[in-house]
Amino acid sequence: MAQHAEDQYYVPHSTKWPIIGSVGMSLMLVSAAYWVNESSVAPWTFLAGALVLIYMMFGWFGEVIRESESGMYNAQVDTSFRMGMLWFIASEVMFFAAFFGALFYARVLAVPWLGGEGAGEYTNQILLQGYDAVWPTAGPEKLGGPFAVVPAFGVPFVNTLILLTSGVTVTLAHHALKKDHRSKLIGWLLATVALGFIFVALQVEEYIVAYQHLGLTLGSGIYGSTFFMLTGFHGMHVTLGAIMLTVIAIRAMRGHFKPEHHFGFEAVAWYWHFVDVVWLGLFVFVYVY
Repeated sequence: MAQHAEDQYYVPHSTKWPIIGSVGMSLMLVSAAYWVNESSVAPWTFLAGALVLIYMMFGWFGEVIRESESGMYNAQVDTSFRMGMLWFIASEVMFFAAFFGALFYARVLAVPWLGGEGAGEYTNQILLQGYDAVWPTAGPEKLGGPFAVVPAFGVPFVNTLILLTSGVTVTLAHHALKKDHRSKLIGWLLATVALGFIFVALQVEEYIVAYQHLGLTLGSGIYGSTFFMLTGFHGMHVTLGAIMLTVIAIRAMRGHFKPEHHFGFEAVAWYWHFVDVVWLGLFVFVYVY
């Protein structure tokens, strides 16, 4: 199909995919609620919801790819996609800002107050006598028992180097695409994918060591909860990003993307740079500082 004229905005036909996706996500949400209440059926219904969601993603994204490759998207549609991706990344910034805000509140305000600073002097003397407000802490009740922290300049530092390197490789892939060097594009994309999954593997290894050898768990008070929520959600984003990069690499192998028309690639590259930046904040404020 020929490229739409600049004064024509492509409007897709009605589709079943949003309904299917809503069913899958609703099933996962309800199943998760029952799962935490120890329902024996919930893990299976959660898996069913996840499979429905995966089916929706393959079907819906496949339609979008076919529409793009058939020339239905002109510059106006491309601009809409860019604006949508920017708003999505803005929402992700707010998502992580909430968790960083919780870390700031606990570390800078709540814990010192419980230790007797400022207006919390009498709270400490009467209710929490003997509590030493030193970070990291499991709180006054020492929830989860004693623990040790993950050394910053071990696996976390290696993962920092890996993500920074992956930011370089995805940028090199972008430059190769703009110069229409297909083999270099595929090579740099595959390198980025490999680095992404290596990061995830090392993160899993870090969690295993934390649980089995350091005594650091999600139940280790305020430190454990903020540590695993921040690093866990970031790890989930890296996993999703690596999967998206894999799809982009497969599309590149099939001859998709042109030097002048490749927003699908750019959107994933933007997302990948975003998770790079978030990790730098995590490394500094969770592991080092």
